[in-house]
Amino acid sequence: MDDVDLHREQILRHVGPVITGRFAGFQTSYTREVRIGQPLVMAVFLAAGVIQLIGAMLRMKPGRRSFKELKKGPEFLVTPVRVRDDLGQTYEVEMHGQLPQSALHRGDLVQLTTAPQKDPHLAVRLVRLVNLTTMQPLTPRIPTMWSHMGPALLLQAVLGFAVVAAVVAVLVS
Repeated sequence: MDDVDLHREQILRHVGPVITGRFAGFQTSYTREVRIGQPLVMAVFLAAGVIQLIGAMLRMKPGRRSFKELKKGPEFLVTPVRVRDDLGQTYEVEMHGQLPQSALHRGDLVQLTTAPQKDPHLAVRLVRLVNLTTMQPLTPRIPTMWSHMGPALLLQAVLGFAVVAAVVAVLVS
């Protein structure tokens, strides 16, 4: 057994929804992809395609994103956050998204609200953080499927659904 193994700090996984302790620091961040439901992406893509086709016939040049690009989903930043409680035990939670770096300093008293993730092998996810030293509430934000698609594509999809509904209504009556 190495000396390194003898002095390695044990990192615990917390099971409760609230952790209170001293902020011990951020670990190395990495990215993870948000999964998107393929049928919904296909419906939005096809409905937006109707408007893009009408725009092409009117010689307008609409911007077009590929289905493969939309299906991939947005990536978000995952940063492990470590907190040490009053007993000296260190807990690690996953923060999805970003917080201002100046909002937390090593040693600040913090209260974390956590939620379990779908994968039980992953650490709990940070939902909300309150820096009790500065009394500043913080909430990390991650991209969603809707922000990934963007307002332009969603507007085109809504208009596309309306055009298809109008055409179907005329054909049925």
